[in-house]
Amino acid sequence: MADSTAGPGNMAQEPSTGELPPGNRRSFLGALLTVGSLSVGALLSVPLLRFALFPLIRRTTELKSSPVGELSEFSSLTEPVLRTIQIEQVDGWRKAVSEKAVYITKDGQGQLRVLTSVCPHLGCTVPWNKEKRQFVCPCHGGTFTMDGNRVSGPSLRGMDALQTSVEGGQLLVQFQYFRQLVADKEVVG
Repeated sequence: MADSTAGPGNMAQEPSTGELPPGNRRSFLGALLTVGSLSVGALLSVPLLRFALFPLIRRTTELKSSPVGELSEFSSLTEPVLRTIQIEQVDGWRKAVSEKAVYITKDGQGQLRVLTSVCPHLGCTVPWNKEKRQFVCPCHGGTFTMDGNRVSGPSLRGMDALQTSVEGGQLLVQFQYFRQLVADKEVVG
């Protein structure tokens, strides 16, 4: 006896239980695992990226003014006075304190001027020569007047003046580095 319901046009249907076929279930679990892995990876990468990019985002040298001395100390200057100031630098994750030499002098109008001791030619330290009454670079023979103007030598400009301010009778200076081997004063950093 032949089953009348089992023909090519009449296939027996299985009752629906609400479950996905095995192939679809594997695809769904794979997609869920991929999304979960990407989410965990993204969350873990945030602190790593912040750690790696921190030195690039943060300004490495903060421009703070350093005290040079009482303003009254410099009222009767006849030649430049050498002073050492402390510079605090943040380099990536390190904080370094260094000392820089500056000269306090007067310009042609009698105004106080603070000069960096770094030669604008190649960065040598330029000392004041009392006998010649000039700044003389020991490396390449560059000479500068008492107020920092270029007299002779390979330097393309005079000595670099730094920004100054006065607070509470104290002369403050803001140390900066300037590009060497160029005719115009250009701040570096």
